[in-house]
Amino acid sequence: MISSNKTGVQILVEQCVHHGMEHVVCSPGSRNAPLVIALDEHPKVTCYVIHDERSAAFFAIGLAQQLHRPVGVVCTSGSAALNYYPAVAEAYYQSVPLVVITADRPEEWIDQGDGQTIVQKNVFKGHTRYNAQFSENVKCGDEQWYMEREIAIAFSEGSTFWKGPVHFNIALNEPLYGTEEITPVTARKIELVRGSFQFSAANKDVCIQAMRLPRKLVICGQLDPDAALLAQLKIFANDSSVAIFVENTSNLVDQKFIHCIDRTLNSLTEEELEHFVPDLLITIGGAVISKKIKAFIRKNKPKEHWKVGFEFPYMDTYQCLSRSFQAEPAIFFKEMNSLNYERSISNFGGKWKQKDFLVQDKMGAFFANVDYSDIKVFETVLDFLPEGSNLHMANSSVVRYCQLFDPISTVTYYCNRGTSGIDGSSSTACGAAASDLSILHVLITGDISFFYDSNALWNNYLGQNLRIILINNAGGGIFRIIPGPSTSKQREQYFEARHQHNAEHIAKAFNVDYLRVSTIHELEAAMEEFYTYEEGGRPKLLEIRTPEEKNHLMLEEFFKAVKVVAN
Repeated sequence: MISSNKTGVQILVEQCVHHGMEHVVCSPGSRNAPLVIALDEHPKVTCYVIHDERSAAFFAIGLAQQLHRPVGVVCTSGSAALNYYPAVAEAYYQSVPLVVITADRPEEWIDQGDGQTIVQKNVFKGHTRYNAQFSENVKCGDEQWYMEREIAIAFSEGSTFWKGPVHFNIALNEPLYGTEEITPVTARKIELVRGSFQFSAANKDVCIQAMRLPRKLVICGQLDPDAALLAQLKIFANDSSVAIFVENTSNLVDQKFIHCIDRTLNSLTEEELEHFVPDLLITIGGAVISKKIKAFIRKNKPKEHWKVGFEFPYMDTYQCLSRSFQAEPAIFFKEMNSLNYERSISNFGGKWKQKDFLVQDKMGAFFANVDYSDIKVFETVLDFLPEGSNLHMANSSVVRYCQLFDPISTVTYYCNRGTSGIDGSSSTACGAAASDLSILHVLITGDISFFYDSNALWNNYLGQNLRIILINNAGGGIFRIIPGPSTSKQREQYFEARHQHNAEHIAKAFNVDYLRVSTIHELEAAMEEFYTYEEGGRPKLLEIRTPEEKNHLMLEEFFKAVKVVAN
């Protein structure tokens, strides 16, 4: 097998492949040439070339989300590495196994005025699960043992229980392009082993006492689809004193659950609130989108808050954390369901679900009469969403609008909620779509997010399985929705960043099919063409222009309609 003639590179690549990293996104450069050569020549590695490092790293996140395996990103030295940082932070808080490999200059040239040279060692330290520094030439014996051990520890930390990004920084001297025939080294693993989760006798007693409480609430954050967890939660929800809140990004759908937290919570009157406060709160999964539920729980603290999962075990989102269970959520709820206890006669879960049903009953009448606006567009777009597709939601107002509508059970929902930034939403969707061209991926994005990440389309891996729905309301419409900036005189120029741009020429530049509509009738008429597949077709972008002055008013009308239900 051909590889770089630098032994440190040979060991690094072989070890990464041995640990399951078989997809790597490379950005062009010179200093990383030995890494790119070794990866491209390796028979088990698929390489992608993305010029823009910021986009490349988010593209890799999209691949990792779909493949459920560690995915690598490789760049040259200097500021190229820093362009990875937004995606590294996203992967850290979303628990995505991203393998960041940065080529560096020799240590003696750091801070000596040499080109493309910065301090790269531990540059991502605050947002990685493990960091390691390597040299280009490694001798057999202790040096090889150390390097293999460091890589094995990194993958054990970043790809097992608490997943997340790891960083390998390797200093490389010129010449950089030499190759040689090699026999792959025998790689090693260090497996992190944990016993199966099971309640101790003391924990059983605690859980039984807690389950006798009359009001229990489970809040599910961002999760991958998990059939075992869904089955256990459905059993847990059979207890009438249990309410289960999920969001679209939880990828958990059942008629017993509350799927639209803000929509349901907003229907409560001030007089009713005290009857809907839980005694026990159990949280699972990653980020929760709803600010309303965070504020509600922080103001009305339960007696107990249990966090379940391996990631960030001491994260105290609701300011009342009392226990943290290091376990897979499906296994935890299986244990809970096996407990033998006398159930509460409370109908806490039923009360929440009754509110949810009342709101759902009014949805049809509201949307039959609402003016053309963002919220009407979302209702129409989601109604036409093909079953079995993957839906990627950009941040800001897009993901919040989507939470007002019940999820489709056959659709899988994705959003970069680790850091909740607008950067990288399009790149992540493009990477996800590139993982399997036979699966439809739909991205709904706002104009600011789209223009910010327009380099997402600058690659050779876009297929006709990618559909982009761009809702253009001429600026950051969320600043008319959230309290505070809506009354500021700086709103339009500094917060919303008003503009009159459209995406037509961006689409043409990257050979993406383009459609544009500005009424609900045009939108409905365009849907068939938008989702039509053509032999050898390209991705399609549908730009929907909405009235910026009316959007926030129609959203206010929606929440007023929900309030009427409660009265």
